[in-house]
Amino acid sequence: METAKALEEHRFLERLVGVWDVTASEMTADQQWTEIVRSLHGIWFVAEGNGEMPGGGAATTMLTLGYNAAKGKYIGSWIGSMMDHMWVYEGDVSPDGKVLSLYTRGPDFQNQGAEQDYREQIIFVDDDHRTFNSAAKQPDGSWKQFMEAHYTRKP
Repeated sequence: METAKALEEHRFLERLVGVWDVTASEMTADQQWTEIVRSLHGIWFVAEGNGEMPGGGAATTMLTLGYNAAKGKYIGSWIGSMMDHMWVYEGDVSPDGKVLSLYTRGPDFQNQGAEQDYREQIIFVDDDHRTFNSAAKQPDGSWKQFMEAHYTRKP
């Protein structure tokens, strides 16, 4: 097996590296959430989030992201201490280089036992600000956003 080399697509993910304060409309003023993103030699990127869930309770999340040159796709996974489903992603970056769209399939939160398609996006506003949103695919093929979080890089 040939050793992976950092490509331009990997360098895109370097923008995530750092420590981030996270806010969301569901959070109260006293809830704090922090995400620490590190690089594994420029090939894989690991983001560990820690904070309190809306409604209470401590939580930890782990996001992995990388780029699979053979597939020509960004790939990754997400797990959180609040659920027992591992989300597996495949996606791409918008032509303007600002939005990473990640597609996955998982539990339908409205219909127990059913599955649904989801799209999650990391949107770079600038070097120190980004947005993360989640949307569920609707029967007509459109996406309905149900969650949005804002990230500010800590100095």
